[in-house]
Amino acid sequence: MRTTLTLDDDVADFLKDQSRLHNKPFKQVVNEVLRRGMTSSSKSPEPLPFKIVPNRSGLAPGIDPHKLNQLNDQLDAEDFAEESVQ
Repeated sequence: MRTTLTLDDDVADFLKDQSRLHNKPFKQVVNEVLRRGMTSSSKSPEPLPFKIVPNRSGLAPGIDPHKLNQLNDQLDAEDFAEESVQ
């Protein structure tokens, strides 16, 4: 089938370069590139399995995990006191 197609300059340059590099007619290169584009979009690659890598982390030295609730209560009390003053 014969048709007129307007290509962007970069696309046309790429196709011309491929035509020269592989010593193939321009028409053949255009058809090959279009076919590759059509088949690659229809085949979606198999997704890689989702994997979680655990990270061992702990509290910094000197922090007592049993006092974290106490700190949270203290911060809540301070926030409440600030709100009640306003």
